[in-house]
Amino acid sequence: MRVGRYQFRPSLWPTLVTLVLFPALLGLGFWQVDRGHQKQAQLQAFRERTHRAPVKLDPAALDGDNLGGLRYRPVTVDGRYDSAHQFLLDNRVQNGRVGYEVYTPLRLATGDAGVLVDRGFVPIAHSRRRLPALPAPAGPLRVRGLVNHPPRVYTLGDQTDTAPGWPKVLQRIDLKLQSRQLGYRLLPAVILLSPQERGGFARQWHPFTGFGPQRNFGYAFQWFMLAAVLAVIYLKVNTTRTNATDEQQD
Repeated sequence: MRVGRYQFRPSLWPTLVTLVLFPALLGLGFWQVDRGHQKQAQLQAFRERTHRAPVKLDPAALDGDNLGGLRYRPVTVDGRYDSAHQFLLDNRVQNGRVGYEVYTPLRLATGDAGVLVDRGFVPIAHSRRRLPALPAPAGPLRVRGLVNHPPRVYTLGDQTDTAPGWPKVLQRIDLKLQSRQLGYRLLPAVILLSPQERGGFARQWHPFTGFGPQRNFGYAFQWFMLAAVLAVIYLKVNTTRTNATDEQQD
């Protein structure tokens, strides 16, 4: 194909490489855009729902692993802390310090179920062999916090978290496994303990962990720019400029 004094003659290997990489780069860009929009929606829901008046948690509303409109909603829950059986979610970072997220089961005042309460962050001591003290209020109490999904943690390999003893150090939250370890059913949600409530640790609740949506949009721009650069390189490599002699011969 000729455009003016330029001849476009695509060769095999650059074409094959471009056909593979170009849609892949575009796909990564659109994926980051979608993640950014998802985080924006979470951020908006977090801002809108956290300022509502707290309601009493209805365990039936959480059946079927569907939080629906309850996510980030302030709730109150009556029960007792099962302080003898607590969980430490490992590899948490807050303000540059590495530590654990403390999950304490709350036995509901009615029924035979419980719910995990995220009581906040504790830093690792001088040695991982020495676990931090996890005091919890005793007796019946009313807990106030935000409803949320259990945290999504990606691990490599098979992490069963079945070591004996308490508290148990976990690599991820698996409510079915934790229910078996406790001997009673856990509701398919966690309660983020309100910073104003007693009996907690460092608490800085956000709608998501890691970075915000703006970084996703920044990553998307980078992927789209790489796709554009690839397209320019492909055209440059496969386009030649004809001289006057070539035009006379044609």
